[in-house]
Amino acid sequence: MHHIEPYYNWLKYYDSSSDELSPFHGKEYNYELYTDTIYGYYIDPAWDAIGSETLYIKILYANYDDGIAVIELIGEWNDTLHNDIMHLKRNIIEHMILQGINKFVLIGENILNFHGSDDEYYAEWFDEVEDGWIVGVNFRDFVLEEWAQFNVDNYINCGGQFEHLNWRTLKPQVFCERVEEHVMKRLDF
Repeated sequence: MHHIEPYYNWLKYYDSSSDELSPFHGKEYNYELYTDTIYGYYIDPAWDAIGSETLYIKILYANYDDGIAVIELIGEWNDTLHNDIMHLKRNIIEHMILQGINKFVLIGENILNFHGSDDEYYAEWFDEVEDGWIVGVNFRDFVLEEWAQFNVDNYINCGGQFEHLNWRTLKPQVFCERVEEHVMKRLDF
C-alpha cells in the first residue's frame, strides 16, 4: 500500500496545504518518513488523516467560486467498526461546506473494501449540500453493491458513466465540468 500515492499532477493547480480555506492548510509533509498505516500496512506520507484508522484522503482540487472539490480516498471505508463516514463528514466535509463547497467528487479507485452501517450521515451530508451534489467516481463494483445494500447510493451519484472515468488525463476544471454535465443529465432524466 505504501506505493499507492495520491494523484500529484494537479498540484500545480491546487495544493490543500497552501489553501487557507482547506482543513489541511499549513500541513507539512515529510516524504521520507512513513508513519500512517491501514491494518499494519504503511501508506504514502502524502495521504491526509481524517481521524479514521482505515480511511485516508487527499483533497486534489477545490474551487470555491464554483463550489466544487475533488477528494481522492484510500483504504477501507468502514462505517461498521470505525464510523468512517462520521470522521469524513465531521472533520472534512463540514469544514468545506462552511467554505462554500456544495459539490463533492469522491475518487474511489483506492477504496479496497466497504463495510456499511446506517445511512444517517450520508443523508445529513446530502441535505446540507442543498443545490449541490455528491458523486462517487471509479469505485469498485463490489463497493457499489455494498453502497446499494446500505442505501448510500441514494445520496451519492455513482455507477454508470461515473464508473470508468479517465480523469487523470484531464485538467481539474475540465474534469469537474464533465462530472457536473453527467450529474445534470441524470437530474434531467
